[in-house]
Order: sequence, then C-alpha cells, then structure tokens
Amino acid sequence: MTIETRNSGMGTRARGIGLAAVRGLALALVSLPGAVLGFTLSLVSIVLVPVGIGVFTTPWVLTGVRAFANWRRVLAAEWGGVRIPSAYRPVPEDANPWTRTYAMLRDPATWRDLRWLQVDMTAGFVTALLPAVLVFYPLEGFAVAAGLWRPLAETGGYWYGFVRVADQTSALAAGALALVLLVPAHFFTTRLLHAHFALTRAVLAPSQTELAERVKVLTETRRDAVDTSAAELRRIERDLHDGAQARLVAMGMDLGTIETLLDKDPAQAKRLLAQARQSSVEALTELRDLVRGIHPPVLAERGLGDAVRALALRLPVATEVTVELDGRPDAPVESAAYFAVSEVLTNAVKHSGADRIWIDLHHSEGMLRISVTDNGRGGAVIEAGSGLAGVERRLGTFDGVLAVSSPAGGPTMVTLEIPCA
Repeated sequence: MTIETRNSGMGTRARGIGLAAVRGLALALVSLPGAVLGFTLSLVSIVLVPVGIGVFTTPWVLTGVRAFANWRRVLAAEWGGVRIPSAYRPVPEDANPWTRTYAMLRDPATWRDLRWLQVDMTAGFVTALLPAVLVFYPLEGFAVAAGLWRPLAETGGYWYGFVRVADQTSALAAGALALVLLVPAHFFTTRLLHAHFALTRAVLAPSQTELAERVKVLTETRRDAVDTSAAELRRIERDLHDGAQARLVAMGMDLGTIETLLDKDPAQAKRLLAQARQSSVEALTELRDLVRGIHPPVLAERGLGDAVRALALRLPVATEVTVELDGRPDAPVESAAYFAVSEVLTNAVKHSGADRIWIDLHHSEGMLRISVTDNGRGGAVIEAGSGLAGVERRLGTFDGVLAVSSPAGGPTMVTLEIPCA
C-alpha cells in the first residue's frame, strides 16, 4: 500500500513537471512575439498622438495590450496560483477619441502595462523558457543515447552539453549527462514557472499608492451616496408634510365641518363634501407621484428598458429608445441607471433646446452602457451643483462613470457606464 501511494505520488509529480514544461514553452512562444508587437505598436501609436493619427489608433492598441495583460493574469491564477489584481480606470466606450486617448494615457496602469511588456520580452521570456529547457533537454539526451546519435554523427558529430557524440559510447555518456540534468529539472521546473508568474505580478500589480487612491475614491463615492440618500429622505419628508399630509388634515377638518352642517345646512355640507372628495383625489395623486419618485412601479414590474420607454413617452420632445438587454441588472444598479437617465433627460429638455433625443441601452463586456444624445445647442458641462454632477455622484457609488461630449452648437452625447453582471 505504501509503495503504491509512493508510486502514485511520483506519477503525479512527473505529470506536474511535464505540464509545467509544456506551459512554459507555450508562454515563451507567445510572450516574446506578443510583447514585442504590443510594445512596438503602443510606442508608435503614442508617438503619433501629437499629429492626430495616434488619437484614433492609441485607444485600440492600448485596449489590445490590456486584453493581453488580463489574459496573462488569468494564466497566472490558473497555472501558477498567483493572483494579480487589475486596477484600470474605467473609460467610456462611446467617448470621443480624444477623451479616450487622454483618459488611457493618464492611467498609471497603462504605463505599468508597457513596462511589463519590456520585462516580458526579456526576463519573462527566459523564465518561461527555462522550465521547458530543464525537461526537454534531458529528453533529448536520452533520445541521443537511444540511437539518435547515428544520423547526427553522419553530419560530422554532435555536441550534447560538453559531450561530443560520435559513437555509441559517447552517446551513452550523453544519456548519463541527461540523467544528471533531470535532478535540477525535478526540483526547479515548477518553481521556475511560478517565478515567471511572480515576476509578472511584481510588474503588473498596482502599487499601494494606487490601491490607497482607489480606496479613497470609493470612500468618497460611498459618502456622497449616504449624503444623497439623507437628502432624498428629507425631500420625501418635506413633500409628505407640505403636500399629502396637509391635504389629509384639511380633509379631516372639512369632514368635521360637514358632520356639523348635515342637519343645519345640507347645501353647504354638500359643497364641502365635493371639496373633500377633490382633496382626496389630489392627495392620492401626490402620493402616487411621490412613490413613483422613490421607485417607479414600471421599473419594478417591467425592468429598465420599459421604464426608460415610459420616461420617453412623457417627454415633450420626440424621443427614440433602443434597448438591447438580455436580462435585468441588479435592482440597485437598475434604480441608479433609471434615475440617472431621468436626470439627463430633464436637463436635455430644460437646457438643450433640442427637438429630438435618442436613447440607447445595451450591455456588453460586463458593463451596462447608456447613451443619451440630443440635437440641441450643446455646451453641457459637469460642474458643481449641476444635475450632471449629481448623476456622476450617483454612478460613482457603483464604480460607474459619466462622460459628456457637448461641443458648442451640438450635438450633445451623455454616456453612462455601470459595471453590471
């Protein structure tokens, strides 16, 4: 039983070493051309930014580099058990080329990726190739000892390490050398592959400063969310106090008066009864509006797409809505997106002078993306106290971003992105 367990363990160890060698070879074959190509294209594209060409090419090239880096993060986790966090700043897909290029070049993660490409094509290539060399080179020695030396000898001899193979005796010496080389292969193959991924993590992982900055941003957005929630509760309390509650109190007083006048002045009681009925209708309308402002029933029942379509139907401007959503986002995300769109539409109707609005909702690559475009006068900006600033704070709670493209004369495009499964 002990012998069987030992043999099983040795077989598992051998398979692990062989797998590490194959994975190292695959990484070496991919890392060198991939890193060279990515770094070269990035460098050329960034250099061409001042002349305008790079503005259009840089976002695509850097997006490819990020995809390459993220793929290596996945391999590091699956093949080496090395977790490498990603800290890219979100970039709106529908932003104009200047905005996307500027945002990506300002991101420290972009320059970290470019440094990693240089390391990956040098030290990374070596650390990926060594596990394969440690395993496959001894196998070559065994093949030489088994008879491969004969066709090699016909070409004038063959050097295996420091052994010159010209006959069967020297071939056996090469086999003995290969057997010796299996010892470091046994101990270092998997460690070298892990070292490759550790090197990748050392270069690709965000710094503590970046993580601290990220925590600071998240803390600020959470605080803004709490402040916004508190302000919303105060608004609801004020609306109830000044609206529905006041009407209900007045109705109670009218009903008391009606009770007194029923026998003395039936006509006046009838008039007051009609007034009380009208007050009840108005109070009910105010309560419905208040509930709709908290969480619209159509949003809860029909989802974000139909809720936005309902918003569009109430607008005094011709509005076209395109929805491409396979499912429903989480309720908090759905609610935040709805009220953000509502605020953007309100701004467009009030300030843009537009006679047509287009709304597009779709989900791709783990992001809920919404764009609101109008053909108005333009000039919209995100500034303190504005509705767009409130939308930005609302989205920040979910790590979402808001981008505004609104040149003078229009058109205006407001893009919202929220991470969403």
